Amino acid sequence: MVDAIADLRDLIAHASRTVIFTGAGISTESGIPDFRSPGGIWTKNQPIQFQDFMASEDARRETWRRKIETDKVMLQAQPNRGHLAIAKLMHMSTVRHLVTQNIDGLHQAGGAPEARVIELHGNATYAACLECAERFELEPIKRAFDTDGTLPVCACGGHVKTATISFGQQMPQEPMRRANEAANNCDLFIAVGSSLVVYPAAGFPLIAKNAGADLVIINRDPTDQDQFADLVIHGEIGPTLAKVVPLD
Repeated sequence: MVDAIADLRDLIAHASRTVIFTGAGISTESGIPDFRSPGGIWTKNQPIQFQDFMASEDARRETWRRKIETDKVMLQAQPNRGHLAIAKLMHMSTVRHLVTQNIDGLHQAGGAPEARVIELHGNATYAACLECAERFELEPIKRAFDTDGTLPVCACGGHVKTATISFGQQMPQEPMRRANEAANNCDLFIAVGSSLVVYPAAGFPLIAKNAGADLVIINRDPTDQDQFADLVIHGEIGPTLAKVVPLD
């Protein structure tokens, strides 16, 4: 592990265009349960398809009921050493972009520059109209729902949903374009806390590798892409990154 940390520091020091890519593994260390693992959120409740949300008031009501329940955990979570280390790297090194599969906003809360965070699956800390994209804060929606089951509707008549990408919903074009451009133009790509099985997002490490970048994978468990990486570190994310970027 000591040699691997030294190797990673060296790669970072010599890179000029670094991209960091994060998955659920960095946020589970803040107490946020992931979706796919045994005991995860989707093993308890099957995900609601986007088409069902659009077509059924019952599906919309169940979506908001689940949202309010999961927020009891998510909104209490705080950035951990992994989030803080990445934010520090973004301020002190050549990290140009942070591409994340996560929807919890903990990277920004930990100090990552908003303009350089690319959220592939959206953000669960606010809601948006599916027609006009008007932004809505969550607390008024929750209060109305808890009072009498009122579902949020935009002034334009569109359905309001958390600003995340649901099953069956099209991936957001602009974040995908930015992530693809970042992967194709970096010289170091560091994948952190992702099982690298959810596509199209999981394709970005290999896009970067095929474009000539060094590929680093940091994850607690092995991934199917370890064989393509220049450096693989298996370990807990926060403690590992805190050794790469001391926080004191």
